[in-house]
Amino acid sequence: MATETSRSRVNVFDHSGKEFLLNLDRAERAEFYRLLDEAPWEGPTASGHWQVRDLCGHLIDVTEGYLERFGMARGGQEAPAALGLPIMASMLDEAAQSFRSLSKEQAITRLKTASDKLFQIFDALDDKQWSGEIVAHKYMGPLPACFYAGFQLIDYSIHSWDIKSGLGKEEPLSDDAAITLIPFMLIVIQYTVDAERAKGFKSKFGIEIEGAGGGSWAVDVDGTTVNIAEGSTEGCETVFEFDPNDFVLSTYQRKRGGNARGNLELAERVRDLLFKI
Repeated sequence: MATETSRSRVNVFDHSGKEFLLNLDRAERAEFYRLLDEAPWEGPTASGHWQVRDLCGHLIDVTEGYLERFGMARGGQEAPAALGLPIMASMLDEAAQSFRSLSKEQAITRLKTASDKLFQIFDALDDKQWSGEIVAHKYMGPLPACFYAGFQLIDYSIHSWDIKSGLGKEEPLSDDAAITLIPFMLIVIQYTVDAERAKGFKSKFGIEIEGAGGGSWAVDVDGTTVNIAEGSTEGCETVFEFDPNDFVLSTYQRKRGGNARGNLELAERVRDLLFKI
């Protein structure tokens, strides 16, 4: 069972958690920058066929994209219709590799320039804007501004892990990053069920995350409809037990971590339900 601790997860969707999230973002970003300098520019990573330079390209793409979308929202422009998550991976792949013509110095400079501009926007968000300003995401549609700061944490922490893995370093995510990302991973589970794999599928499984900031959730799946309720996992056909690091990396399909109890055949099918984003 998930264990209770005196430490609680910071609610970064609320303005009271803004400083914590942005400080964490900056720490994870600094680590990513350090790894860009350390790792071979065309070296392998744990992010599929992407090389280190492609991870930099990916961050350029999403960061400049966020700047564009904030600009559209604040300029009163209507954003194009969301493209949807199923197409996201292929389009991000193409965009990430489109920056290969840049030198290492050019690419890193371009990323840092865009990132500094984005964080100026984040820093200036007031209590109302943090969760109340709505910005249209290219793939997901309208989202509160705070989500974009959360997405930056996903990118910098997980892609730093990807580079370290490519260097042969088996290091977990930082505790703060893994714990903070738990609610974001629950959202990923809710919206990335593959329609073909889930066809005719109906089940209820549990997730228990141990340690600081952990908890228990019951997940009802009916095709691509997913409902998640925090609380007891009693009555679930299979239950997954994770620590925060394994939960994040497993949800983002970097590993098949954690342990399952109950219906183990069902557990393997559940593990394969999500498409990559």
